[in-house]
Amino acid sequence: MMLIRYLSQIGKYFLMLKEVFRNPTKWSAMRQLIFKEIDDLVIDSLGIVCFISFFVGGVVSIQTALNLTNPLIPKYLIGFATRQSVILEFAPTFISIIMAGKMGSFITSSIGTMRVTEQIDALEVMGVNSLNYLIFPKITALLLYPFVIGIAMFLGVFGGWIASVYGGFASSNEFITGIQQEFIPFHIAYAFIKTFVFAMLLATIPSFHGYYMKGGALEVGKASTVSFVWTSVTIILANYILTQLLLT
Repeated sequence: MMLIRYLSQIGKYFLMLKEVFRNPTKWSAMRQLIFKEIDDLVIDSLGIVCFISFFVGGVVSIQTALNLTNPLIPKYLIGFATRQSVILEFAPTFISIIMAGKMGSFITSSIGTMRVTEQIDALEVMGVNSLNYLIFPKITALLLYPFVIGIAMFLGVFGGWIASVYGGFASSNEFITGIQQEFIPFHIAYAFIKTFVFAMLLATIPSFHGYYMKGGALEVGKASTVSFVWTSVTIILANYILTQLLLT
């Protein structure tokens, strides 16, 4: 019974995606909606992303240094490990799970509140495709999400450099040598491919839970929690699948 319910929800999700791209809203109105979503979802997220990225990069660097107890192991491995950890997993995946809490809760609660206050019904009565009106601007705004992840990558490595050099674990030259060591450009492409997929999930799964919720204000909070859980689970599954496809 539960399996049938899950399959039904998955089917409803893909039907929703199809409707999002039908009967588009006029560009004059859509443009303002897109700029508002960029401000709410992307610009407002930069502060927390910068803060977390810098300090987690520093923690990765310190933990790597503390585990390199053998004097025969070169210290440039601190920079190498920091780069690999930040670019491959931390920036695209860990930040996306954090954004599932911040962005996802905001999206679900805002659309859920519109459902509770019957604003979505009013849009439908006026002949507006409410799915396109509400969800398409969010998808478009999150096309800039790789820009946020690019900043997270830079600040993660920079935080590792600060922690390593000023913590006395390695010299600046050793750390930079580690960053440059055996660099594979495709790893950057892999990270951004993952980021585009995660951006789509961040825009659509919370919107789905907000749009189709039923009840009152209490249910809006419950829907936000459920959307965070399912967005995080889906991001982790997508991460596993994409890693298998792109890196093996």
